[in-house]
Amino acid sequence: MTNADMAKQVAEKPGFIAALDQSGGSTPKALRLYGVQEDAYSNDEEMYALIHQMRARIIKSPAFTGEKVVGAILFERTMDGEIDGIPTAEYLWTKRNVVPFLKVDKGLADEKDGVQLMKPMPELDALLERAVAKGIFGTKMRSVINAANAEGIAAVVAQQFDVGRQILGHGLMPIIEPEVTITIADKAEAEEILLAEILKQLDALGHDKQVMLKLSLPTKANLYKPLVDHPRVMRVVALSGGYSREEANNKLAANTGIIASFSRALTEGLSAQQADSDFDAVLADTIDCICEASKAG
Repeated sequence: MTNADMAKQVAEKPGFIAALDQSGGSTPKALRLYGVQEDAYSNDEEMYALIHQMRARIIKSPAFTGEKVVGAILFERTMDGEIDGIPTAEYLWTKRNVVPFLKVDKGLADEKDGVQLMKPMPELDALLERAVAKGIFGTKMRSVINAANAEGIAAVVAQQFDVGRQILGHGLMPIIEPEVTITIADKAEAEEILLAEILKQLDALGHDKQVMLKLSLPTKANLYKPLVDHPRVMRVVALSGGYSREEANNKLAANTGIIASFSRALTEGLSAQQADSDFDAVLADTIDCICEASKAG
């Protein structure tokens, strides 16, 4: 059964999860870093076509396989697109042996109590049904924590787990992502509060359920080891959060049992202007070093 094979790979295989899920607001920045300026497109459709080309180039690159890339998180339009005439999620699994995930949140609400909750998702059930039909294994959704505010952090984690239960109801694996902003002065305190709130929610989840967690690299190494070891957690992955790839890899390597799920740190050094041979070489080196940092932990 495909889902059982996917679950085994996500839970056990060495490697990391690629985050290829930049959405509307972050797409122009992702394209700029890739060497594609705003004057290269005149509307959203052209912009999304260009980012799809970039993602397809990454996915088709020789090093981008399940040997080191356990899974990949897609943006909704990427899921709806195709690579070489094959739906993207199907291509990932059947051609690259990479498990497909889908970003499902619709962005962030305004800040309150030092955090940004997710915006309402009234069409989530319909999106999840489409994801299941397209062979998606799991989902990802992001909130942001900007201060060590106990009330705010509790609200973030409660919302994440409420939506997580809705996702589990569709037979999908939710990646819960309460990102702690890496530049805040009270980051370490925020992380301690976050850990306690996640443990509360995990203990209330039910013995037959699991989730995944995507967390900012902690100030204190191995702070999240209780989450790595928790029976309700399939896997803990880390976002790069604005750190350079070198910084992110160094911090990741200090955390036992956590693997990477990098976005900007994955595409760092890639350019639309590169010949395929140069592009493939840079990406192969990147995949190697992120994979090694994930194993080192």
